[in-house]
Amino acid sequence: MKYRELKRCNNLKVSEIALGCEGFVDKTPEEFKEMLDRALSLGMNFIDMYTPNPTFRDNLGAAMRGRREKLVLQGHICSVWENGEYLRTRDIEKTKAGFEEQLQRLGTDYLDIGMIHYVDAEKDFEEVFHGAVIEYCKELKAQGKIHGIGLSSHNPVVARKAVETGLVDVLMFSANAAYDMQPASEDCNDLFEMASYQNGFVGMDPDRKALYELCEREGVAIDVMKVFGGGDMLNEQLSPFGVAFNVYQCIEYCLTRPGVVSIMAGCHSVSEIEKMASYYEASRQERDYSLVLSRMDKFKFQGNCMYCGHCAPCSVGIHVADVNKYLNLCLAQGAVPETVADHYKLLAHHASDCVACGRCERNCPFGVGIIEKMKKAVEVFGY
Repeated sequence: MKYRELKRCNNLKVSEIALGCEGFVDKTPEEFKEMLDRALSLGMNFIDMYTPNPTFRDNLGAAMRGRREKLVLQGHICSVWENGEYLRTRDIEKTKAGFEEQLQRLGTDYLDIGMIHYVDAEKDFEEVFHGAVIEYCKELKAQGKIHGIGLSSHNPVVARKAVETGLVDVLMFSANAAYDMQPASEDCNDLFEMASYQNGFVGMDPDRKALYELCEREGVAIDVMKVFGGGDMLNEQLSPFGVAFNVYQCIEYCLTRPGVVSIMAGCHSVSEIEKMASYYEASRQERDYSLVLSRMDKFKFQGNCMYCGHCAPCSVGIHVADVNKYLNLCLAQGAVPETVADHYKLLAHHASDCVACGRCERNCPFGVGIIEKMKKAVEVFGY
């Protein structure tokens, strides 16, 4: 297992492969503990808890008893249980009561991340960030009851506005190769509609690209939901592309997006948890999502670096995808942020090492002018 840092949460380290909670719902306490035990043994230490289901919370509390410190808990604020059902609310009294009940059922006095639940609409954003909910989150953070403020969203425009407030430490965002081509919408169901993809797209939606780059620059960690599109991406008949990805390609795609630290996998069994962890044993070809993206007629990525790493190996050892990522971050901002400059400096080889042999361009499935990009990187970074 590999780990990445939540930079705005005391550099807390989380596993790249993490756990969504839906697969744990309706499990017996014994089944729940067996799944959690296996996940921990494989190095998974990060779990999202969007569901307010009291049985889920009780089972998790029992399963993690005596080893709270081994888990990074992402609990949702404004997700409550009422009349035997899940309810998303902005009622501050219900929100407070739901949060305290969450701590009590889990048997802990803090959450690592307090995730403001499901903000997709502009009007909802205004209510949350100019009202009692954000003030309550700030109080919880000051009291040490949460260590970071999070936000979950499917809308890149609203998510970006939230990140720009400077208050959000972690963003839970829906991402995969299909969704990343969709324009922003306040209705997340648009992401799932096959009709939305019929006319094809050219490259990544600019709002999504800008969001990822902003989070990378500002150190806001993204953990990804909908990695497999609810399973649709894995099924040729249901995939928006009409082509099936495999599990490893979906994971690899998300983990190569700027700002992403982790993917939340909705595992329903021990075997599914083991399948996610086997990502690290998969071959480079099994992980290579460019094999799918570059073969589609209606969906064009030509000229755009997708950070797939297919350009490797560089004859002088440059990690071309990383150089392009840091270059794009600077070009998007029109400046060289100190953090990006530091990341670039730490690379073993820099753009100035490029000998223009053209090997990378011959390997690139998207026709990126990599030699020119290396020249631009030297211009921007100075070496």
